[in-house]
Amino acid sequence: MSTKEGYTKVERMTGAMRIIHWVNVFSMMVAVATGLYIAEPYYAAFMDEDAVDKYVMAWNRWGHFMVAIIFDVTSIVIAYLYFFSRFEKPYKKLLPNAKNIKEFGAVLVNLFTLNRVKNFDSTHADSFNTVYFAIFHLLIGWMLFTGLQMYVHGLASGLSSVGTWWPTVLHLVTDWTIPVSSFLIGSGPTPSLMDVRISHHITMWLVLAWISFHVYYQVWRTIFWQEGDIAIVVGGSKFVKEDKNGTEA
Repeated sequence: MSTKEGYTKVERMTGAMRIIHWVNVFSMMVAVATGLYIAEPYYAAFMDEDAVDKYVMAWNRWGHFMVAIIFDVTSIVIAYLYFFSRFEKPYKKLLPNAKNIKEFGAVLVNLFTLNRVKNFDSTHADSFNTVYFAIFHLLIGWMLFTGLQMYVHGLASGLSSVGTWWPTVLHLVTDWTIPVSSFLIGSGPTPSLMDVRISHHITMWLVLAWISFHVYYQVWRTIFWQEGDIAIVVGGSKFVKEDKNGTEA
């Protein structure tokens, strides 16, 4: 397939990155649907089913936990790629140096002026988008820690199917989320697991707000920049306009 005259094809996402993206998309859908049910069941099993088949909450909790494990794995992979990817190293765009700050501001100006001012290179990931995705990963990380704290609370006996070491490790890794959650939601002087539940639920809505703007912004860039940004998560590439000398604009 030939590239349109005046445009240069630029690879923006590898196959592995696109797989992670879509795995996270479908996992997020399952996590939200099952999480809302766990918080407040909004449908019931058919009354004519046998009692043994009515484990509706159990199946929702199982599905929620399975996609949480997927998020655990992809989060570890993404954290590794942030620093050691041979394709690109996003952490460099997070550094608060003069170049990144200037680019971040330029992207914001471009967004607010509806593409009337575009003083940055859109060939590769810009600082604004990188910071925006870093916020998403922090939110997901918080969801994982608070979720595991609620999970280990169900192992109050200190036992699990793989031994006592698993609950012990989870307590060591996640117990700090109780006082932090209490501080974040301002619940009072006595932190409790309910603070974690509320924080976990509120963070879900923050993640959904993040996703809404993310989709909007990708469509926005596709319309205003006319570089095929929306196709990056499918084909991995976009098309950047060339200047009069034949180089990338």
